[in-house]
Amino acid sequence: MSMTSLSREAVLDNANPLGMAGIEFIEYVTSRPQALGQALEMMGFRPVARHRSREVMLYRQGDMNIIINAHVSDRPSSLMPNEKPVIAAIALRVRDAAAAYQHVLARGAWAVPIHVAVMELNIPAIHGVGSSRIYFVDRFEEFSIYDVDFVPIPSVEAKPAAISGLRWFGVVQYIGNDRMDDWIEFYRELFGFEPVPEAQHFGIMTKGRILRSPCRSFYLQLIEPEPGIVDVEDDEMLQRIGLGTPDVPDAVKVLRGRGVQFVQTPGQPVSERGALTTNWLGSVAFELVHVERA
Repeated sequence: MSMTSLSREAVLDNANPLGMAGIEFIEYVTSRPQALGQALEMMGFRPVARHRSREVMLYRQGDMNIIINAHVSDRPSSLMPNEKPVIAAIALRVRDAAAAYQHVLARGAWAVPIHVAVMELNIPAIHGVGSSRIYFVDRFEEFSIYDVDFVPIPSVEAKPAAISGLRWFGVVQYIGNDRMDDWIEFYRELFGFEPVPEAQHFGIMTKGRILRSPCRSFYLQLIEPEPGIVDVEDDEMLQRIGLGTPDVPDAVKVLRGRGVQFVQTPGQPVSERGALTTNWLGSVAFELVHVERA
C-alpha cells in the first residue's frame, strides 16, 4: 500500500470522525400516540414493533425509522409527553457508538445519564437543542437495536416499501437570535458537519443555513427568527423532518390519495423542487425535497 493511499484514507477519516452513516431513527414524544400514528401512516410509515416494557411504538418506511414515545418517565431530565408532538431525539448511525460518545464528550458535549431496565440496550446519548437528545447507534446491519428492545407486530411486514422512493433528507432546527455561528460550530466540532455554500438551497423552504453531514447522506437546516423577533432562545428546537424523493409531484399525488394535505401558496407552492405538508396536531409537518435517484 502506497503512502498516497494511506494519506487519502486519513483525510477521509478526519472528515467523518465518528464514521457516521446516516440517521437510524427520529423520535417523537407525545401524549397522543394514536393520532400521531395515524398521521405517520398517511405519510407511508407503518407500525412494525412495540417496546417490550414502555408505551413506545416503532414505525418504518423503507430505511427510515420513527419512534413514537408516549411513556411517562419519573426522571426529572426526561421530556414529558404532551398533546403537541415534539421531536425529542435523533439517533445517528456510527462506526462505534462508545468511541463516538467519548469523542463528542471530549469536545464539550453534555452527557445524558442512561438508566437501563432489564432487557434494554444501553444507547449512549448527549444533549441536543432544547430538550432533545442525540443518540449513537452502531447496531444497524445484521443485528439492530430493535431486536432487543422491541417485539415485532405479528403479520406486519418488517420493512414496508417507501412511497415514491422516500428517504431521509434532513431535519430543520429553529435557533435563537445571533446563535447561527454557535450552532454551526457545535455540529462541525462534534460531528464533522460542514455548511454548504450560502447560495445553495434545496426544496421550497430556503431560509437559514444548511449543514451537510460528514457521510453526505442528510442535512441540517438552521433557521433564525424573523427580523424583529426577540427573546426566542427558549424556543430553540428540532422543528420538522425533510424527506427526499426523486419525483416530488408523484410523491405528492400518492400522498394526497392517502389523505395528506399540502400547503399551496405563492410563497410555498407544490413544485418539482419540493412541497410542505400542512400541520398535524399543531406541530407535525413533513417537507418533501427533490433528490437524485439513488
